[in-house]
Amino acid sequence: MYRFLFSSKWLGYLFLAAIFAAACVGLGRWQMDRRAETLAEINRVVSNYSAPPVPFADVRDEFTRLDAEREWTQVELKGSYDVAGQRIVRNRPLNGQPGYEVVVPFKLDSGETVVVDRGWLPIGNNTPGRPDSVPAPPKGQVTVVARLKSAEPELQRGAPDGQLASIDLAAYSTQLGYPLLTGAYGQLASESPSVPDMPVAFPMPSTDEGTHLSYSLQWFAFGVLMFIGFGYAARQQARNAAIDAEDAEAGGADGGYLHSSGPAVRRRPAPRKRKNTTAEEEEDAILDARGY
Repeated sequence: MYRFLFSSKWLGYLFLAAIFAAACVGLGRWQMDRRAETLAEINRVVSNYSAPPVPFADVRDEFTRLDAEREWTQVELKGSYDVAGQRIVRNRPLNGQPGYEVVVPFKLDSGETVVVDRGWLPIGNNTPGRPDSVPAPPKGQVTVVARLKSAEPELQRGAPDGQLASIDLAAYSTQLGYPLLTGAYGQLASESPSVPDMPVAFPMPSTDEGTHLSYSLQWFAFGVLMFIGFGYAARQQARNAAIDAEDAEAGGADGGYLHSSGPAVRRRPAPRKRKNTTAEEEEDAILDARGY
C-alpha cells in the first residue's frame, strides 16, 4: 500500500522535509543558546548589581582582566577625576534616544588610573555632533561607587576631537598619554561629594529573559509539523490509490469492459425488469406462451 514511498519523488519529498526539520532544530537550539546567555546575564545582575560595594584592592585584578561573573559588581574608588582627560563616547542610545556617554579618568590614591562612565547625555541642538553641554565632575578628593563593566573593542571608525568611537580603554590611554587599567571600567552608581549638574544616570539592566524560549519551541514545533504533514500527504496518497483500485475491481465484477483483439468496448448493461406488470401485459404473455 505504501510502496510508493520508495519512489524517487517521495524520497525527494522526505529529503526536503528532513532538511527543513534540521534547519528548524538548528534555529531552535540557537534560540536556546541565546536564552542561556540572557539568563546568565540576568543572574549576574541579580547577584551583583545591588550588592554592597567592595574596596578597589579586593578587585584590582578585575580592572586588568574582568571575569564575566564579576560584571556589575559595585566597587568603591577613592581619588580624583582628571577633568582634562574627559571624553564623550559617540552613538550611545538610551531608551531609544540617540546620545553620548561621558567618560573621565579617575586617578586612585594608589597611583593607578581607571575610567569612570558618569552617565548619558542627549544629542545637542546647538552644535551638530556634540551635546549642548558636558557636566563637569566634582573637584578634589572624591569617593566613587562604580559598577564593573568590560572594556569595549576598537571600532573601525574615527571620532572628532574630544570624543571616542567606543570605550576602547587601550586607545583612550594612547590619547591621554599615560597608562590606564584597560581590562574594565566603572559605570557610576554614586559619588561623594556630589554635584548638582549630572549626566542622566543609567537605568538598571532588564531582568526580562525575553521571547527566546517561545521562539525555540516554535521552531521545534515547525520541524515536527513538517513530518506530520509528510505523513498526512502519504496517507492521502495511499487512500486515493486504494479507492482507485476498488473502483477498478468493481468495474471488472459488473461486466466492466469486453476485450477482444481490438480496443476495449464497454458492455451495455442488461435492461432492468419492471417489478409491477399490468393485467394487459400478463394476458399478452399468456397468449404468447400458447402460440396465439
